[in-house]
Amino acid sequence: MNRRELMISAAAAGAITATYPAWAASGSKFVYKKSRLAVLGYELAYVDVGNGDPVVFLHGNPTSSYLWRNILPSIEKTHRVIAPDLIGMGDSDKPDIGYTYLDHVDHLHGFLDALDLQNVTLVVHDWGSALGLDWAAVNEDRVKAVAFMEAILPPGAPAPIYEAMGPFGQLFKSWRTQGVGEQMILEENFFINEVLAKMGVATPLDEDVLAHYNSYYPTPASRRPLLQWSREVPIGGEPAHSVDAVNRYSKWFFDSDIPKLMIHAEPGALIPPQAAEYLKQKLKNLTTVNIGAGVHYLQEDNPDAISFALANWLETM
Repeated sequence: MNRRELMISAAAAGAITATYPAWAASGSKFVYKKSRLAVLGYELAYVDVGNGDPVVFLHGNPTSSYLWRNILPSIEKTHRVIAPDLIGMGDSDKPDIGYTYLDHVDHLHGFLDALDLQNVTLVVHDWGSALGLDWAAVNEDRVKAVAFMEAILPPGAPAPIYEAMGPFGQLFKSWRTQGVGEQMILEENFFINEVLAKMGVATPLDEDVLAHYNSYYPTPASRRPLLQWSREVPIGGEPAHSVDAVNRYSKWFFDSDIPKLMIHAEPGALIPPQAAEYLKQKLKNLTTVNIGAGVHYLQEDNPDAISFALANWLETM
């Protein structure tokens, strides 16, 4: 197996702006205008800037393309950058559908197919990793490489029982309990105001950043996709379609020689240190980067280190 391990020090990450002034992050601002593309009767909003081979950024729950705002500038100078909002999320349409994993597959895969992309590098996170790897597994001839962080992969997924998920196990059990999940996520906005803003980051989000995330989900009804995503996580064999999907795309990913970049942090959440070591041993053609402190939303914890690692890795493609 071909493996490379890179360490991004705090000093190196902090020097990005000085070395690459065009990469300067925009902080809480989202500077990109979004295009819109109709898929299955509903429009997905997406960023599409730059030229060259496409790099597709896929977010997860409960975020949007806004998650990538401080990373896209480092890539758009050399590549075409595409960052969609998943159906029901961000600025995309919010139709009255179930928002199951299979619904998202239909809309996101339809979006990627409609763009007819070739030589694609995927950059994936959270549920965006599941959707992206699922698409890659059936479109291998169109995929150039995959970069992932906090991805839904073995050994953490599928989870055999709630207890295997550590401190988050009880939360997922609550969210999947009828009435309890609705109260926590729809009414109390727990996923954004607690998980994203505090529990999932090394440093709590600034108020203006949190306000931007919340702007997409102003009402309990608008948060239905966030609740359903929590119920789509494969735990104890359910839901079966999620278990099947994770097993299917994971087999492809572990068997594939496609170039891979794993960006991980400590303590992490989906990819804690022990899971990172497992993936280092099992994945082929893997480059790894430890960006230091981070929980789940690494793009908020350390966008500079991610930008540095991703841009340098892409130069090797």
